[in-house]
Amino acid sequence: MKKVINILIVDNDKWSKDEFKPHLKKEGYNVISSENGNEAMMKFKVFKPEIVLLDVELPGKDGWEICRKIRRESKTPVIFITNKSDISDKILGFELGADDYIVKPFDPREAVVRIKAVSRRAGINNSEQVEQLYFDNININLSEYKLIINGENTEIPPKELELLYFMASHPNRVYTRTQLLDAVWGTDYYGDARTIDVHINRIREKLEGVSDRWKVKTVWGVGYKFESE
Repeated sequence: MKKVINILIVDNDKWSKDEFKPHLKKEGYNVISSENGNEAMMKFKVFKPEIVLLDVELPGKDGWEICRKIRRESKTPVIFITNKSDISDKILGFELGADDYIVKPFDPREAVVRIKAVSRRAGINNSEQVEQLYFDNININLSEYKLIINGENTEIPPKELELLYFMASHPNRVYTRTQLLDAVWGTDYYGDARTIDVHINRIREKLEGVSDRWKVKTVWGVGYKFESE
């Protein structure tokens, strides 16, 4: 039987209610929402969600306090979704025990990829949910961490596969190095964004000559995209 993953969104932003919440439902998540900090912990205790998405600026208790309370009694993954973009706010979020930190505005598809990454790290999974993509003669299987080219398994390090999967999940969309670094390595990674260049070059070596219908393309002055017909 398919396991339903419960997500608690604590956010009073209209966009979250009208756009983000329906997107998560389409992805198969069961979404429980709270628009103020005072009822957030009550819903957390009643519904026991697998993941919490938490804004900072809320009526009643703020997101910092809610995160502290959750961490006192649970290891449930917490992802901040907030307008507060200062590095000091990000650092505070991670110091309080957050698993990721997403700054608004964000693309719901990117958020879903990051939710899935946090889920994998926490051992939360849907036994019937297979994360894999097909393009012509390539299969990018994130569930089993396999790259299948022309029916044969190709050795690829985990981060290269995660980077390829993320870009291929959004074909023809251009990402900056920083966006890719945040999406795949997480916002708590303070390495050089040129790390992306190294991984892209290694991915290209593996994919060289495989197909003319798709490719990892450099968009000069911006970043990279997975281009597909």
